[in-house]
Amino acid sequence: MAGATSALYILDIKGRCLISRDYRGQVSAAQVEKFFSKLLEKESLKAQCALKNGVSYMFIQHSNVYLMTASRQNCNVASLLFFLHRVVDVFKHYFDELEEESLRDNFVVVYELLDEIMDFGYPQYTEAKILSEFIKTDAYKMEGPQRPPMAVTNAVSWRSEGVVYRTNEVFLDVVESVNILVNSNGQIIRSEVYGALKMRTRLSGMPECKLGLNDRVLLEAQDRATKGKAIDLDDVKFHQCVRLARFENDRTISFIPPDGSFDLMTYRLSTQVKPLIWVEALVERYSRSRVEMTVKAKSQFKERSTATNVTIELPVPSDATNPSIRTSMGTAKYAPETDAVLWKIKSFLEYMLRAEFRLPSIVSEDATADRKAPIRVKFEIPYFTVSGIQVCINNGFPCSFFYLMFILN
Repeated sequence: MAGATSALYILDIKGRCLISRDYRGQVSAAQVEKFFSKLLEKESLKAQCALKNGVSYMFIQHSNVYLMTASRQNCNVASLLFFLHRVVDVFKHYFDELEEESLRDNFVVVYELLDEIMDFGYPQYTEAKILSEFIKTDAYKMEGPQRPPMAVTNAVSWRSEGVVYRTNEVFLDVVESVNILVNSNGQIIRSEVYGALKMRTRLSGMPECKLGLNDRVLLEAQDRATKGKAIDLDDVKFHQCVRLARFENDRTISFIPPDGSFDLMTYRLSTQVKPLIWVEALVERYSRSRVEMTVKAKSQFKERSTATNVTIELPVPSDATNPSIRTSMGTAKYAPETDAVLWKIKSFLEYMLRAEFRLPSIVSEDATADRKAPIRVKFEIPYFTVSGIQVCINNGFPCSFFYLMFILN
């Protein structure tokens, strides 16, 4: 980080200071409130950083509070914004929900945390599980002198020493979300895949874990062929436990995992993916009094997979009334607050929906044309990844990439 932050402020929705911690005495709370009130007046809160009178302000919003840092030095904006998000995670770990009421009820604990997570304007420690070992919220837990755990000063700051389990287990899930935009002609305009490797560990001691992926860079470097397809990962982000130098060298994910649940890796793929559920809609208007909609939705994935929790949102005119909806499967209801029909199906193959709405017979001369809103589809497919990513343990044996259980000796 190029420079240190001067202070950290927590503001309410109106810009009034709830809690502050001044680390350097360079920016007062009055300056921050005056600056933030002007931002609220201009409604220019989309930009998360600003420079005013030689002071750099960086802030984020969570629920009904704002977290802000102020500095007169040249700071690394990205690292400070990331630090603020980590502060939110710490508060949510302690209070379940981060909002104005929870901060007022626990201001003593908040000040203790602000003293630990930043020192003289430099971020220090933001691992909530380790912080909770020596900063307690309940008085009865404070028995005897409390000393910071060794993990605070260790190189492995995300895991405590002396963790023991009767059975060593690791659970690994690959969760992917697909963002596809298709035009009215059936052409794919945008296609992206966002994925995450989510882990839950119950391991004793300080275990060393190694994972490999069917990464194209690794397979080409080793002149190895793969039965499935190799993938090109973009925008890869690792948990801090991963040894980045080792990954850059031989593409092996080597790490000492934290205890409990965490995201080991997130990634993005910019690749053409055909829509897994295809929706065809035919809308017919009968003069200005009635509109009929016929929708056909079908799956385009392998028969052994099944989509669950399918929700199809069909836009309708804002002045539509008297809905009459029939479906071959699932339930459909008219949601006037969103000007849409919500069609929900628990298990999906291929189904039809027909809907009819009445329209007002008299329309204003200056009425705007009907909006061309897109059809939105949400669904889940268990045990299926769009990208084809595969996870292997360090001996090269391919494992199921949705549920892994390792028994360690």
